[in-house]
Amino acid sequence: MSDIPGGPMANRPVHFIWLLDCSYSMQGEKIARLNYAIREAIPEMRSVAHDNPAAQLLLRTITFSTTAQWHHPTPVPVDDFTWQDVEVDGMTNLGEALSLVSRELQSPPMPQRALKPVLALVSDGVPTDEWKAGLKAIDATPWGRKAVRVAIAIGADADRSVLQEFLGNPELQPLDANSPKQLAAAIRWASTAAVKAASQQVAAAADSGAVKQPYAPPVLDDDDDDVW
Repeated sequence: MSDIPGGPMANRPVHFIWLLDCSYSMQGEKIARLNYAIREAIPEMRSVAHDNPAAQLLLRTITFSTTAQWHHPTPVPVDDFTWQDVEVDGMTNLGEALSLVSRELQSPPMPQRALKPVLALVSDGVPTDEWKAGLKAIDATPWGRKAVRVAIAIGADADRSVLQEFLGNPELQPLDANSPKQLAAAIRWASTAAVKAASQQVAAAADSGAVKQPYAPPVLDDDDDDVW
């Protein structure tokens, strides 16, 4: 692979990481809908990856509740990825999840030459730990600063200020998912538009500061007949 700017781009990885709130407030229909929405989005992610052959889309998942842990610990090519349902358990330790992600955004384990990673945060509540320390850990990594970030707020109780700070860009807003229909639309959008944004730019060519992200989240239609 050439190191010359503008040189060959074959098989540059795009690491896509879901960060999923699995606290007790997500029990019942919320967690069921979340599992369904992500499972149904996988074929669309494969289609986007096939349309962007310069990118090798790799997926994995972190869940956070009383503890944070890797649900899919190893990056898996999207063509080989199979969704495994997540379950609810405990509190909302977002900071621990962010700290786990920050360790993966170092080089190594991240390669020196890759496309921007995608961090997709989904939450329905308020963090119960020192989440800002985890966010600072991500922002302290070169790949964390370059990452394309997406945030989805499930329900009216979600702390949108936390999600806004996670995005790190005043021009972006969290997606509001106040119904199952909106959640499905938000997951579908996050799974495709963010991957397109990451795969269409060369991370090595980006500057070392905060990167403006080349996409605009949609305004999702309200669904008054089907709300949580």
